[in-house]
Amino acid sequence: MSTTPLIVSDHAVALLSSVAWFAAGVTLALRRVRTALAALAAAVLVTLVRVVTVAMLAGRGWWFVQEKVLLGLPLLGAAATGAVLLAGPRLLAARRGRGDGGSAAGVVAVLTAAYAALAGFAVTFLGGYPLTPSTALITISLVCAGALLTARVVAPPARNAAAAGAARAPEDGREVSRRRFVAWTGGAVVATAAGAGTGLSLLSTPSVALGGGPGRSSRATASVAGLRFSGAPAPGGAVRRHVLTAKKATVRLASGREIDAWTYNGEVPGPAITATQGDLIEVRLRNADIEDSVTLHWHGYDVPCGDDGAPGVTQKDVGPGADFVYRFRADQVGTYWYHTHHASHVGVHKGLYGTLVVRPRDGRGTGDHLPAERTDLTLPVHTFEGTVVIADRDGRTVHDVSPGEPVRLRLINTDSVPHRIVLAGTPFRVAAVDGRDLNRPGEVEDVGLRLAAGGRYDLVFVMPDTPVALVVDDDRDGGLLLRPHADAGDARAEDTSGLPELDLLRYGAPAAVPFDARDADRHFTMVLDRGVAMVDGRPAYAQTVNGRGHPSIPDQLVAEGDIVRFTVVNRSLETHPWHLHGHAVLILSRDGTPATGSPLWVDTFDVRPGETWEVAFRAANPGIWMNHCHNLPHAHQGMMLRLRYDGVTTPFGGSHGASPGHGSTT
Repeated sequence: MSTTPLIVSDHAVALLSSVAWFAAGVTLALRRVRTALAALAAAVLVTLVRVVTVAMLAGRGWWFVQEKVLLGLPLLGAAATGAVLLAGPRLLAARRGRGDGGSAAGVVAVLTAAYAALAGFAVTFLGGYPLTPSTALITISLVCAGALLTARVVAPPARNAAAAGAARAPEDGREVSRRRFVAWTGGAVVATAAGAGTGLSLLSTPSVALGGGPGRSSRATASVAGLRFSGAPAPGGAVRRHVLTAKKATVRLASGREIDAWTYNGEVPGPAITATQGDLIEVRLRNADIEDSVTLHWHGYDVPCGDDGAPGVTQKDVGPGADFVYRFRADQVGTYWYHTHHASHVGVHKGLYGTLVVRPRDGRGTGDHLPAERTDLTLPVHTFEGTVVIADRDGRTVHDVSPGEPVRLRLINTDSVPHRIVLAGTPFRVAAVDGRDLNRPGEVEDVGLRLAAGGRYDLVFVMPDTPVALVVDDDRDGGLLLRPHADAGDARAEDTSGLPELDLLRYGAPAAVPFDARDADRHFTMVLDRGVAMVDGRPAYAQTVNGRGHPSIPDQLVAEGDIVRFTVVNRSLETHPWHLHGHAVLILSRDGTPATGSPLWVDTFDVRPGETWEVAFRAANPGIWMNHCHNLPHAHQGMMLRLRYDGVTTPFGGSHGASPGHGSTT
């Protein structure tokens, strides 16, 4: 059983517990003995079930249950015990015909248990992980405040006999004084706890998160402004110069529909940048009329930090009328892409992206299983106004390919959500993931592929003498068709929704890796969740990392040469495609199960709800690097931090400006 059903079950039981306790409290106040007794029994039973669900969830990791074990269950347990002791005997007696079952103390105790149940549920959704002293103090004070207010409503002290009613004798003066003392003392305690919790929540956040281990220290200080490529092409390489002008334009899609887009050179996707290994790529970015500013980030390409395109960290954003020149050598062979990293949740969606493909200099195919492909298609997958589009640069979705011809399809997910890909009609190999070749990938057929947001797959096969269909999200009417000859027709693929998903962690053959991740110098844990946090100085229901939103999340400090290990935990019910700039990471395990196939080096990996991933890399590219969810609206909502090399500084502001899309970063 995966973790997600346990998370959902625990949420459901927690909510049901709150409802049951409130039902018991209300019916007890109304003196409905039978109903109140049944509701109280149900509340106790559901609370015991909650203990079981939390215990089961704890088996998946402390991250999933911390606030429940340290606050929610103890608070509810104490309140529930008091409620049973105060209300239970009276209800049982009334059930036997002795008394009406009601008492002010019993009603207050049962409703206090209801407040505790609701508070525990709220803390999970609003506070998340980790539980902080401020959250605990504020939660306890709110529950106590609810109890005091309930006591005042249920049993208000009579000021005189007339106010109390004819059937009630005047209260003893000492009893009135005692109640007032309890009320004032309780109120003071609650106010003090709430004030202390609020004060703790306003304390400053540490600016650096140190990993577990001594790491290495850096003696020199460097600015990202100086971490730029200044060399020449490799021997035999060429200089590939491009000018990309960001501007608004009306673009016609392959379907014939016109959209208002943000473009590079008036095209969506932008101009294809291609190179041969060892070439020098030089791109001048100009901004014609994009008021929100633009940059170019080379997704998955390990460029020097000064050319990474992170505004406010590696450069100033490029406003209207400004320009910026990027230079790097094309040393990495594979399939990559570029996109703006300023207001990226808006800009990429509206069209500010393009493809980057670097081919090997010797002209070889992938590994030893195919010759160089004669049909080589680069296919971005992008959603325009609700319609998923996959097509080559010319917008074609139908291609004629001769039988026996080697084919490579380079799939690039430029959206913020994953896509399901099926190649129907032929066996194929997943030759590369995120631009990195796999070791001895075997032929597969009739499987689905989950392509993470920002991720890339290279699929290779030999064209059969029958049509081949590339199906996206099981939509048989869209996608791509390859025909062995022009009169083969537009045959659609059969229903692909029931095909199993290929697990790439078990695909291909194992091979040696360049380090032992068990000896990591730094180890960082990132718990992904939703909760109330400050994002760019404003409170928000944020996408959080360890309970905080950008830019309040501490930097991850590393030194050049460190082996760095990440544990990435998803407590939320949303998928988070995790992306580290400037480095590929090696997948070690998912949910505690080690990767057993080809070493899988990726720059974006999908952390689905309830999953825990372990990845590692060597810190070999000095700089300050963004580390964020590549669901770009999630990054905009706070799920973004920085990995910083010791001794590296930035003159550009320091925190990716305010956030993607929040104001200027100059």
